[in-house]
Amino acid sequence: MLNLQQKQGLQQKLSPQQIQYIKLLQLPTLALEQRIKAELESNPLLEEGEEEDELQLDNTADEPTDSDDELPSEQTESSSDDEFDWDEFLNAPDDLYGYKAQVDHSAEEDDREMPMPATSSIAESLRDQVGLLDFDETEELIADQIIGSIDEDGYLRRPVESILDDVMFNYGLVITEDDVERVLSRVQRLDPVGIAARDLRECLLVQLDVMGDEVDGRENAVDLLRDCYKQFTMKHFDAIQRKLGIDEYDLKEAYDLVRSLDPKPGEGDFAVQTNYITPDFTVERDADDFRILLNGRNAPELRVNRHYRNMWNTLSAQTTKGDGNAKETKDFLKTRMESARWFISSIQQRRNTMLRVMEAIVQIQHDFFEHGEGHLKPMILKDIAEIIKMDISTVSRVVNGKYVQTEYGVYELKHFFSEGITGDDGEEVSNKEVKAILERIVGEEDKAKPLSDQKLADLLKDEGYPIARRTVTKYREQLGVPVARLRRQIVLA
Repeated sequence: MLNLQQKQGLQQKLSPQQIQYIKLLQLPTLALEQRIKAELESNPLLEEGEEEDELQLDNTADEPTDSDDELPSEQTESSSDDEFDWDEFLNAPDDLYGYKAQVDHSAEEDDREMPMPATSSIAESLRDQVGLLDFDETEELIADQIIGSIDEDGYLRRPVESILDDVMFNYGLVITEDDVERVLSRVQRLDPVGIAARDLRECLLVQLDVMGDEVDGRENAVDLLRDCYKQFTMKHFDAIQRKLGIDEYDLKEAYDLVRSLDPKPGEGDFAVQTNYITPDFTVERDADDFRILLNGRNAPELRVNRHYRNMWNTLSAQTTKGDGNAKETKDFLKTRMESARWFISSIQQRRNTMLRVMEAIVQIQHDFFEHGEGHLKPMILKDIAEIIKMDISTVSRVVNGKYVQTEYGVYELKHFFSEGITGDDGEEVSNKEVKAILERIVGEEDKAKPLSDQKLADLLKDEGYPIARRTVTKYREQLGVPVARLRRQIVLA
């Protein structure tokens, strides 16, 4: 039996232009540059360049219906295919929503011409070193398979059996696990020493093995890793001394030697990837205030190609009834023209929104930009959203992945957001300030008797920051500081 029901609901649907604006808003500078290049390639009516009479569109935007609107409104098309309001299109105001972008083009050309450094991956270096060894052809194939199986952190986590199977299957060779182990042992002793180890213990033992016997503490360090590895990871020093029969001095010598080794040789360099941070904003001191500049790559000069505008005017002056080709051309031009208009408007609104967010951040964090670290105020996304009268999600998209150049360095915008903690004096401070104090206390503690989380909480309370032990634990973990037991070190009397 069919049952018909009538329901009333409220839905908000985004227009294609609004979706485009949202996607552009969350892009960082370099990603935006790539997105603009893709749009220029796909839309022949859109081009980048200097001003060209009245056709300049770098600051073109749609007239807003409400100064507080966050998203561009969908454009209404002309009722007639032969009409297109060029005056409205080309002479739209450049201060959309009351903001006009301050753009910094000063270093743009230098940035575009920045040469990439000549680098080579560790994998290439290892293959070059293998070529200098007395390997036969089969051993070189095994070594190449091993090098190709190393993870980004420099470890070999594939079983020897899998490497054996790959070599036999790909090259039709009959080899044994002993052959792979022998080649692997030679590869592990290439530069960087310890590369292609299967676990941390093996990595450290390989580095000790290539050291000369004259290195102080080497023999005890090898025994420490081979026979007392579990006790070593737990820092049970008394148990290690009893098992190895060594005194505290010999234990410290061996322990310090192990600590000097590289736990992850080749980490970060195995797959070459050079990342440069390109600031989206620059905040400069200007008399008693600050001046906010937007990176020039966020404000490209875009315009409509003159040739296509003339083509449109010519076709509009002609009678196209019955001429299918002319009508098809006009439809194409109109579609691409509307697309160009939407894109330019979205770019304009993106940079205006970004400036509004950055100005609000500077307004709240004025002391930081004036004096630097140690003067951050508690601030959340909602604080910015209330100032600029936009949704929190919009602020989040602006903040995510964006950077600002200040007098004190380059910071991610997320750096300025933190929760607040009320001190004994009733003043609210940033939890980042509390974390800095916690880090200082841990750095000054007695390494032979590290402080527990409860003791850290008591010391923070003495400095005017009454926070719970569980909060101290959370902050300690966020700082990457291990528990007290693992911070313990051997301190000789």
